[in-house]
Amino acid sequence: MQLDQITPVILTYNEEPNIGRVLERLSWATRVLVVDSYSTDRTQEIAGSFPNVRLIEHAFECHAAQWTYAVGEIGSATEWVLALDSDYLLSSDLVQELANLTPADDVSGYEAAFRYCIRGRALPRSIYPPRIVLCRRDRTRFYQDGHTQCLDVTSGRVHRLENPVDHDDRKSLTHWIAAQDRYARLERKKLLSTPRAELRAADRLRMRTFFAPLAVLVHCLLFKGLIFNGLRGWYYSYQRAVAEFLLSLYLIEDRLARREVPD
Repeated sequence: MQLDQITPVILTYNEEPNIGRVLERLSWATRVLVVDSYSTDRTQEIAGSFPNVRLIEHAFECHAAQWTYAVGEIGSATEWVLALDSDYLLSSDLVQELANLTPADDVSGYEAAFRYCIRGRALPRSIYPPRIVLCRRDRTRFYQDGHTQCLDVTSGRVHRLENPVDHDDRKSLTHWIAAQDRYARLERKKLLSTPRAELRAADRLRMRTFFAPLAVLVHCLLFKGLIFNGLRGWYYSYQRAVAEFLLSLYLIEDRLARREVPD
């Protein structure tokens, strides 16, 4: 695959700690599209300093709508879209793999596994799921799933890339906590609006409220073996447990509200 047939697309909002490192890894791209939701830090200044970046401002509604808008802005410039979060880093091995791809006509996308990084150092395992990151522009569909978007292809096969993407968020813990609060409220809305029969097993466990946070902590530390990865392993495991605790608190709050007797 010719690399000039791939347009990396990144959504941003106050990503000053991350965006420069991400764009440095995309110097191979003829064009990179950054769609920014009116950042108030140096995100736009940093992105604009890269000669291959086209930066557009667009008000944020939800992740799926923003991604749909962004892909539409590519037009017919390239056939393939590389959908990246603003803390996704590509290795030179992954870029070479992209250049070596020879997709058949019925191949519409490629998904990648992720290496979760804590302060630049990758954990050996995490619970971050594989995601489609590369897809044909005209076979791309985004839909909202709880707090984030899912990328799907409308037809054709999806293959797995051999090399992972590094997830390396350097924003502050304060920012992370605020984001998890927003995400928990969106996940609560999804869980409460989805018929129980349609929920995944993990989401049904979340609805039980009391077990999910401890289950995630045990899964990360013991089943993923992060107990043996020092402070980084404990930090990540605690992060995931705290995210589940927040969601459980919101679900418990809803239950308590339903039990209240009006005066």
